Amino acid sequence: MTKASDRAYEAIRGMILSGELSSGDPLREEALAQVCGVSRTPIREALKQLEVDMLVTRTESQRSYVADWSLDDVADAFELRAMLEGHAAKLAAERMTDEILTALKYCNNAIYEAISKPDPDVNAFLDHNRELHALVLKAAGSRRLTNLLTALIEQPVVWRTAHHYDPKAFECSHSEHADLISAFERRDGAWAEAIMAGHIRRAFHAYADAHKGMTKGVGETERGAA
Repeated sequence: MTKASDRAYEAIRGMILSGELSSGDPLREEALAQVCGVSRTPIREALKQLEVDMLVTRTESQRSYVADWSLDDVADAFELRAMLEGHAAKLAAERMTDEILTALKYCNNAIYEAISKPDPDVNAFLDHNRELHALVLKAAGSRRLTNLLTALIEQPVVWRTAHHYDPKAFECSHSEHADLISAFERRDGAWAEAIMAGHIRRAFHAYADAHKGMTKGVGETERGAA
Protein backbone atom coordinates (compact mmCIF):
# COMPACT_ATOMS: atom_id res chain seq x y z
CA MET A 1 0.00 0.00 0.00
CA THR A 2 1.04 3.63 -0.50
CA LYS A 3 1.82 5.98 2.39
CA ALA A 4 -1.61 7.56 1.99
CA SER A 5 -3.37 4.20 2.08
CA ASP A 6 -1.26 3.14 5.07
CA ARG A 7 -2.36 6.30 6.86
CA ALA A 8 -5.99 5.67 5.96
CA TYR A 9 -5.70 2.03 7.04
CA GLU A 10 -4.34 2.95 10.47
CA ALA A 11 -6.98 5.66 10.97
CA ILE A 12 -9.97 3.49 10.00
CA ARG A 13 -8.61 0.49 11.88
CA GLY A 14 -8.17 2.66 14.97
CA MET A 15 -11.76 3.88 14.76
CA ILE A 16 -13.02 0.30 14.50
CA LEU A 17 -10.88 -1.04 17.34
CA SER A 18 -11.77 1.86 19.63
CA GLY A 19 -15.48 1.37 19.02
CA GLU A 20 -15.88 4.77 17.37
CA LEU A 21 -17.13 2.78 14.40
CA SER A 22 -19.47 -0.01 15.51
CA SER A 23 -20.43 -3.36 14.00
CA GLY A 24 -22.67 -2.88 10.97
CA ASP A 25 -21.77 0.79 10.46
CA PRO A 26 -21.53 1.71 6.76
CA LEU A 27 -18.08 2.81 5.56
CA ARG A 28 -18.58 5.53 2.94
CA GLU A 29 -15.45 6.31 0.95
CA GLU A 30 -16.15 10.03 0.56
CA ALA A 31 -16.77 10.59 4.29
CA LEU A 32 -13.72 8.50 5.27
CA ALA A 33 -11.56 10.40 2.77
CA GLN A 34 -12.49 13.67 4.50
CA VAL A 35 -11.79 12.26 7.97
CA CYS A 36 -8.45 10.74 6.94
CA GLY A 37 -7.34 13.66 4.78
CA VAL A 38 -6.71 11.56 1.68
CA SER A 39 -8.39 10.87 -1.66
CA ARG A 40 -10.84 8.02 -2.22
CA THR A 41 -8.26 5.73 -3.87
CA PRO A 42 -6.22 5.21 -0.65
CA ILE A 43 -9.49 4.65 1.21
CA ARG A 44 -10.40 1.84 -1.21
CA GLU A 45 -6.98 0.24 -0.73
CA ALA A 46 -7.29 0.53 3.06
CA LEU A 47 -10.77 -1.02 3.05
CA LYS A 48 -9.50 -3.97 0.99
CA GLN A 49 -6.80 -4.64 3.57
CA LEU A 50 -9.27 -4.27 6.44
CA GLU A 51 -11.47 -6.80 4.68
CA VAL A 52 -8.52 -9.23 4.67
CA ASP A 53 -8.13 -8.49 8.40
CA MET A 54 -11.81 -9.41 8.87
CA LEU A 55 -12.59 -5.99 10.30
CA VAL A 56 -14.65 -4.98 7.26
CA THR A 57 -17.20 -6.84 5.14
CA ARG A 58 -18.17 -6.04 1.57
CA THR A 59 -21.60 -6.73 0.05
CA GLU A 60 -22.32 -7.92 -3.48
CA SER A 61 -23.11 -4.32 -4.35
CA GLN A 62 -19.55 -3.43 -3.22
CA ARG A 63 -20.66 -1.48 -0.17
CA SER A 64 -18.40 -1.78 2.87
CA TYR A 65 -19.48 -2.14 6.49
CA VAL A 66 -17.76 -2.71 9.82
CA ALA A 67 -17.77 -6.48 10.33
CA ASP A 68 -20.41 -7.87 12.69
CA TRP A 69 -19.18 -11.01 14.42
CA SER A 70 -21.64 -13.61 15.68
CA LEU A 71 -21.00 -15.39 18.98
CA ASP A 72 -19.91 -18.45 16.97
CA ASP A 73 -17.36 -16.31 15.10
CA VAL A 74 -16.05 -14.97 18.40
CA ALA A 75 -15.86 -18.48 19.87
CA ASP A 76 -13.75 -19.60 16.90
CA ALA A 77 -11.42 -16.62 17.30
CA PHE A 78 -10.92 -17.21 21.01
CA GLU A 79 -10.39 -20.94 20.43
CA LEU A 80 -7.61 -20.14 17.97
CA ARG A 81 -6.14 -17.62 20.38
CA ALA A 82 -6.12 -20.16 23.21
CA MET A 83 -4.20 -22.65 21.07
CA LEU A 84 -1.80 -20.25 19.38
CA GLU A 85 -1.17 -17.93 22.32
CA GLY A 86 -0.82 -20.92 24.64
CA HIS A 87 1.93 -22.22 22.37
CA ALA A 88 3.49 -18.75 22.25
CA ALA A 89 3.56 -18.66 26.06
CA LYS A 90 5.30 -22.06 26.09
CA LEU A 91 7.99 -20.80 23.71
CA ALA A 92 8.25 -17.52 25.64
CA ALA A 93 8.91 -19.36 28.91
CA GLU A 94 11.66 -21.38 27.29
CA ARG A 95 13.26 -18.30 25.68
CA MET A 96 12.50 -15.68 28.35
CA THR A 97 15.07 -12.97 29.02
CA ASP A 98 15.46 -10.94 32.21
CA GLU A 99 14.79 -7.76 30.22
CA ILE A 100 11.40 -8.93 28.93
CA LEU A 101 10.52 -10.39 32.33
CA THR A 102 11.07 -6.97 33.90
CA ALA A 103 8.92 -5.34 31.24
CA LEU A 104 6.13 -7.88 31.84
CA LYS A 105 6.13 -7.11 35.55
CA TYR A 106 5.99 -3.38 34.81
CA CYS A 107 2.98 -3.91 32.51
CA ASN A 108 1.09 -5.97 35.06
CA ASN A 109 1.79 -3.40 37.79
CA ALA A 110 0.41 -0.72 35.46
CA ILE A 111 -2.66 -2.90 34.87
CA TYR A 112 -3.16 -3.16 38.63
CA GLU A 113 -2.99 0.63 38.99
CA ALA A 114 -5.53 1.07 36.17
CA ILE A 115 -8.06 -1.37 37.62
CA SER A 116 -7.61 -0.32 41.26
CA LYS A 117 -9.18 3.09 40.72
CA PRO A 118 -12.76 3.60 41.99
CA ASP A 119 -13.70 3.94 38.31
CA PRO A 120 -11.35 1.51 36.50
CA ASP A 121 -9.38 3.06 33.64
CA VAL A 122 -10.44 0.60 30.94
CA ASN A 123 -8.41 2.27 28.18
CA ALA A 124 -5.23 2.11 30.26
CA PHE A 125 -6.02 -1.53 31.06
CA LEU A 126 -6.38 -2.27 27.34
CA ASP A 127 -3.15 -0.48 26.43
CA HIS A 128 -1.06 -2.29 29.04
CA ASN A 129 -2.81 -5.60 28.40
CA ARG A 130 -2.00 -5.28 24.69
CA GLU A 131 1.61 -4.46 25.55
CA LEU A 132 1.87 -7.46 27.88
CA HIS A 133 0.63 -9.89 25.26
CA ALA A 134 2.94 -8.31 22.67
CA LEU A 135 5.88 -8.89 25.01
CA VAL A 136 4.95 -12.57 25.29
CA LEU A 137 5.03 -12.81 21.49
CA LYS A 138 8.35 -10.98 21.43
CA ALA A 139 9.83 -13.46 23.90
CA ALA A 140 8.43 -16.38 21.88
CA GLY A 141 10.52 -15.18 18.96
CA SER A 142 8.26 -16.63 16.25
CA ARG A 143 7.42 -14.26 13.41
CA ARG A 144 4.84 -16.68 12.03
CA LEU A 145 3.01 -16.88 15.38
CA THR A 146 3.12 -13.11 15.67
CA ASN A 147 1.56 -12.67 12.23
CA LEU A 148 -1.16 -15.22 12.98
CA LEU A 149 -2.03 -13.78 16.37
CA THR A 150 -1.89 -10.04 15.71
CA ALA A 151 -5.22 -9.94 13.88
CA LEU A 152 -6.90 -12.17 16.50
CA ILE A 153 -5.61 -10.23 19.50
CA GLU A 154 -6.67 -6.86 18.10
CA GLN A 155 -10.22 -7.74 17.12
CA PRO A 156 -12.86 -5.30 18.40
CA VAL A 157 -14.30 -8.07 20.59
CA VAL A 158 -11.25 -7.71 22.86
CA TRP A 159 -12.13 -4.03 23.37
CA ARG A 160 -15.78 -4.89 23.99
CA THR A 161 -14.95 -7.69 26.40
CA ALA A 162 -12.94 -5.37 28.63
CA HIS A 163 -15.68 -2.76 28.62
CA HIS A 164 -18.07 -5.35 30.08
CA TYR A 165 -15.69 -6.50 32.82
CA ASP A 166 -16.80 -6.14 36.41
CA PRO A 167 -14.18 -5.57 39.16
CA LYS A 168 -13.83 -9.31 39.75
CA ALA A 169 -13.05 -9.95 36.07
CA PHE A 170 -10.36 -7.25 36.08
CA GLU A 171 -8.85 -8.82 39.21
CA CYS A 172 -8.88 -12.28 37.58
CA SER A 173 -7.07 -10.93 34.53
CA HIS A 174 -4.37 -9.31 36.67
CA SER A 175 -4.01 -12.44 38.82
CA GLU A 176 -3.68 -14.68 35.77
CA HIS A 177 -1.00 -12.40 34.38
CA ALA A 178 0.84 -12.69 37.70
CA ASP A 179 0.66 -16.50 37.52
CA LEU A 180 1.92 -16.36 33.94
CA ILE A 181 4.89 -14.24 35.01
CA SER A 182 5.63 -16.78 37.77
CA ALA A 183 5.74 -19.52 35.12
CA PHE A 184 8.06 -17.37 33.01
CA GLU A 185 10.36 -16.78 36.00
CA ARG A 186 10.73 -20.56 36.35
CA ARG A 187 11.06 -21.06 32.57
CA ASP A 188 8.25 -23.61 32.84
CA GLY A 189 6.76 -23.86 29.34
CA ALA A 190 4.00 -26.36 30.16
CA TRP A 191 2.75 -24.25 33.08
CA ALA A 192 2.86 -21.04 31.03
CA GLU A 193 0.92 -22.70 28.20
CA ALA A 194 -1.81 -23.93 30.56
CA ILE A 195 -2.17 -20.54 32.24
CA MET A 196 -2.37 -18.65 28.95
CA ALA A 197 -4.92 -21.05 27.45
CA GLY A 198 -7.09 -20.75 30.56
CA HIS A 199 -6.68 -16.98 30.55
CA ILE A 200 -8.02 -16.76 26.99
CA ARG A 201 -10.88 -19.18 27.68
CA ARG A 202 -12.01 -17.12 30.69
CA ALA A 203 -11.93 -13.96 28.54
CA PHE A 204 -14.19 -15.65 26.01
CA HIS A 205 -16.76 -16.55 28.67
CA ALA A 206 -16.69 -12.95 29.92
CA TYR A 207 -17.51 -11.81 26.38
CA ALA A 208 -20.16 -14.51 25.92
CA ASP A 209 -21.89 -13.49 29.16
CA ALA A 210 -21.89 -9.85 28.06
CA HIS A 211 -23.12 -10.82 24.58
CA LYS A 212 -26.05 -12.74 26.06
CA GLY A 213 -26.89 -9.77 28.24
CA MET A 214 -26.83 -7.45 25.22
CA THR A 215 -29.03 -9.84 23.24
CA LYS A 216 -31.62 -9.85 26.01
CA GLY A 217 -31.45 -6.08 26.20
CA VAL A 218 -32.30 -5.33 22.57
CA GLY A 219 -34.28 -2.10 22.65
CA GLU A 220 -32.92 -1.27 26.09
CA THR A 221 -29.83 0.71 27.03
CA GLU A 222 -26.72 -1.46 26.55
CA ARG A 223 -24.01 -1.25 29.16
CA GLY A 224 -21.08 0.31 27.36
CA ALA A 225 -21.82 -1.48 24.09
CA ALA A 226 -19.56 -0.47 21.24
